[in-house]
Amino acid sequence: MQATPTRTNYLELLEPIAREVIAPNALDVDQNGTFPRAALNALGDAGLLGLISAPDVGGTGQTLRAAALVVERIAQECASTAMIVCMHYAATAVIEAHGPREIREQIAAGKHLTTLAFSEAGSRSHFWAPVSTAEKIQGNGHVRLDAKKSWATSAGQVDSYVWSSKPMHAEGASTIWLVPGNARGLKIPGAFNGLGLRGNASSPVFAEEVIIETAAMLGDDGDGFNLMMGIVLPHFSIMNAAMSIGTMHAATNKAAAHVAGTKHEHLHSALADLATIRAYLARARVKTDMTRGLWLDTLDAIETNRADAMLRVLEVKAAAGEEALQVTDLAMRVCGGAAFRKEVGVERNFRDARAANVMAPTTDILYDFIGKAVCGMPLF
Repeated sequence: MQATPTRTNYLELLEPIAREVIAPNALDVDQNGTFPRAALNALGDAGLLGLISAPDVGGTGQTLRAAALVVERIAQECASTAMIVCMHYAATAVIEAHGPREIREQIAAGKHLTTLAFSEAGSRSHFWAPVSTAEKIQGNGHVRLDAKKSWATSAGQVDSYVWSSKPMHAEGASTIWLVPGNARGLKIPGAFNGLGLRGNASSPVFAEEVIIETAAMLGDDGDGFNLMMGIVLPHFSIMNAAMSIGTMHAATNKAAAHVAGTKHEHLHSALADLATIRAYLARARVKTDMTRGLWLDTLDAIETNRADAMLRVLEVKAAAGEEALQVTDLAMRVCGGAAFRKEVGVERNFRDARAANVMAPTTDILYDFIGKAVCGMPLF
């Protein structure tokens, strides 16, 4: 009988998957843009894709903290896989709150992969204000969706999208839908071929006269903004930061291992004997630990309903994204020319770390929000 995740053992269940499935496939995922289906199947079989699903539908009922710790560990081996799991958990949180029981049970059983489909070229980093449309078809209880989503992680690979549109009739910025991954009229214009996160299938998704049931609405018409801010933003921000932190740990550890094992043979010394090298690694470790401290404090703030919880949510993604750029740059510098070789692994961390800063809300947008909060101004 296979073990199921509990409050105490979900990281123990994850560990052999991280070491024996995710890590060995990470190079192929990166070099060939391979979607990590084997890792996702293993995570599903272990009950980890249903980590935050409620016990009454067969899930583990874990919290955002558990999801974030899982994403952090996965990111140490493969940031592409971590990104997929991050988006799955963020979408699952919305489905758990407003989705149909049948889909919730499938997610809990590890048989249903989902993702967010919010980003649009028309609103760019302002993901809360979609320009895509939802039009009610009179008389038959269906809705027509038309959209050009600029990015969706796991595009063409998922069983469902948590999808945003303009409201049909209500006031408000957006409405959220659960759209089947195989819905007729969904199109993926091209495969993802990016700088980093190369295996996460993050491609545009177009909807051309996609017909779904009115009952596929998640929450109320026009209430999408509240769902995005109250559910999606905390989940995405915390887990995106977890991905950055996991990448920082990986780059620092790889760099440390490289300099400890690389010799100046004519001097009979290792690169780690150089004080400059150790200082660079020290800076990388301090930045990683400081960022993780802010991340853990953000989780504490959310769990205790602290007054500064939303400020921390805004800060942690920006801070982690920025620090990951610096830490991976330090790792490249420490490893020198060897860092450019694929087998060292640091250049993959360097490339993967670039993504967080340009994912909506981008770091620049977050700085604007944080500045408004500091000045006592309304965010929107």
